[in-house]
Amino acid sequence: MQPPRPKRTALRRKLPKREQIFASRWTKPFAPLFDKPYFWTLNRRQAAVSVAVGMFCGLMPGPTQMMSALIAAYFLRTNLPVAAFTTLYTNPITYMPLYYAAYKIGSWLLGTEAADTLSFPDWSDANFFSELWAWLMGAGKPLLIGVPVLGSILAVAGYIAVLLGWRLRTLHHWKKRKESRA
Repeated sequence: MQPPRPKRTALRRKLPKREQIFASRWTKPFAPLFDKPYFWTLNRRQAAVSVAVGMFCGLMPGPTQMMSALIAAYFLRTNLPVAAFTTLYTNPITYMPLYYAAYKIGSWLLGTEAADTLSFPDWSDANFFSELWAWLMGAGKPLLIGVPVLGSILAVAGYIAVLLGWRLRTLHHWKKRKESRA
């Protein structure tokens, strides 16, 4: 009788293989760029860097998050799926509180008073672009400063959390192995 398979082996069987991903007609042109082992293997350092990349890029505006995470992970030669997946911490529920926190951080760093409410100019208004410029000068500067700062804080926190979590998991497995041998 075989011992039960570890959970990670069961998960790996459910995930698509590299060959399956690059067999699609949409991804086949990118196969020469992304079919390198370091983009798909996972170790402690790569996991930590990939999570940091995803945490930082998760605060990018809307549809650019995963693409910017993939580009950053590509140049850092780290795990692509983990970097892209980590950007999903921002969603319709968390996006506004994170941006408000970034706005508050940016206001604090600039030494300006943060507004209690942020109201974006109305699209249908005839003076939309002048009001948009005024909004950018008021709320935009703190956001432009606060978003990268908050992204950096989240990236460092994610990096440290992965390293510590990986280390604790390894120590737990060593302890279990030592107990089973005794």
